[in-house]
Amino acid sequence: MSDFTIVDLLRHGEPEGGQMFRGAVDDPLSPVGWEQMRAAVGDYRDWEAIISSPLIRCAAFARELAERLDRPLDIVDDFSEISFGVWEGRSVADVHATDPLAIAQFWRDPVAHPIPGGEPVEVFDRRISRAWDELTRRYHRRHVLLVAHGGTIRMILRQLLDMPVRRIWRIEVPFAALTRIRRHCDPAADPHLVFHNGRLA
Repeated sequence: MSDFTIVDLLRHGEPEGGQMFRGAVDDPLSPVGWEQMRAAVGDYRDWEAIISSPLIRCAAFARELAERLDRPLDIVDDFSEISFGVWEGRSVADVHATDPLAIAQFWRDPVAHPIPGGEPVEVFDRRISRAWDELTRRYHRRHVLLVAHGGTIRMILRQLLDMPVRRIWRIEVPFAALTRIRRHCDPAADPHLVFHNGRLA
């Protein structure tokens, strides 16, 4: 049995509709998005299970991969993206044009300047923390893949690196980006960020 729990994080690829505030909006992957995700995982086969957000831009690929590798698939609601409230379904350019101060303040400090009607960042942080703790408990000493969202991955990295919540937008998470986290079985040991937006060996 391994001395480590290894979790690879994969952001979904490009969805239909392009760049927008897409938290709960359940758009599917575009053809380019499918290509991005398939290219990101290649022929890698070391995962023992696949975990995914329920949103289709993650879950459809996770299901395809789990079937191809003959691995169990675990859909976890709490790994969904943050809700963007009144900005849901709007392009980033549109919000910049119509409400430049609000979006600038949100990027700078989402705790002090939340989106009206959106999920508070602190609530999102607690939700992801709860799901992450359950994942690492359930898949202790195993190597798994989590297919999720940019915000979800940022929050996991924030917790790993002990960053302030208000600084999460400093982490870039491109479409189909791969990140690896390794955690020693000793509960007193700190987890390690092995790579971010890297490639599988």
